[in-house]
Amino acid sequence: MHTRTLGQGFEVSAIGFGAMGMSMSYGPNPGDRADMVDVIRYAVDQGVTFIDTAEVYGPYVNEELVGEAIAPIRHQVQVATKFGWNIVDGRMQGTDSRPEQIRRVAEGSLRRLGVDSIDLFYQHRVDPAVPIEEVAGTVGELVAEGKVKHFGLSEAGAGTIRRAHAEFPVTAVQSEYSLWTRDPEAEVLPMLAELGIGFVPFSPLGKGFLTGTVPASSTFAPDEIRSRIPRFQGENLAANQALVDHVRALAGARGATAGQVALAWLLAQHPFIAPIPGTRRRERIDENAAATTVALSADDVADLNGLASRLGVAGDRYDENGMKMVNL
Repeated sequence: MHTRTLGQGFEVSAIGFGAMGMSMSYGPNPGDRADMVDVIRYAVDQGVTFIDTAEVYGPYVNEELVGEAIAPIRHQVQVATKFGWNIVDGRMQGTDSRPEQIRRVAEGSLRRLGVDSIDLFYQHRVDPAVPIEEVAGTVGELVAEGKVKHFGLSEAGAGTIRRAHAEFPVTAVQSEYSLWTRDPEAEVLPMLAELGIGFVPFSPLGKGFLTGTVPASSTFAPDEIRSRIPRFQGENLAANQALVDHVRALAGARGATAGQVALAWLLAQHPFIAPIPGTRRRERIDENAAATTVALSADDVADLNGLASRLGVAGDRYDENGMKMVNL
């Protein structure tokens, strides 16, 4: 596994690991916590050392899981977690990035992760009630105190990122980005290149869709995040099969899987990109890590670059409320 450098010289594995699905969003949670600890440690053994979590995943239990997994291997990993939600009785009740809340979250995350310092601390969603300069300044204070090493933003718009970076250097921006979610390309990615900020795509496999394992007939249980996402519903899901069929055909010609092609395409976009696919299975760790060895030609990349615009993508990537909270 080779590495990539995000902003401020922060070096991470080229393929990271999104731990959220081990505790929420994708159906019944695994019954055996020890199995999930084993999967995380297996990922690190394969060189996947950039691990992403958040206090809201569970809430809280995902950080505890990651903390248990990394306890004997802390020196081998870089851990990212997030602040920015008001959690009441185990549920998100809007955003909260007041300085005192950021500090409370930092202390809780340090305790649950069992670490002395958080490697990368993201604002999970922009809080319209708190100036981003105040948020950046508070994280800057935590960096000065040694409790945090790097500052990041998630799903923020270009103007907000620029303002935050002017107050305190932003190391990475995390947003959804994949072959069927191209939102960051117009404004965010060019600005990150200009400012020397890294980019961490979450859901780089389209919440499983781009692996080619989600048939048009799929339905999703109410506790699944995909049950609330328009592009996974009915006619939209059927219409979107054309896109993944194309990826699957290209992958077959290259001796790869559809998911590996989707990840290889992301890696080919910019050298400061490090995607964080998630899984609960060892074999998917192997598959995702091997995406770094998939060689796409210039023609392949150009073909995939235009795929979404040629075929179209039916349905939004979030429900109406979710779409209101991105690109602020």
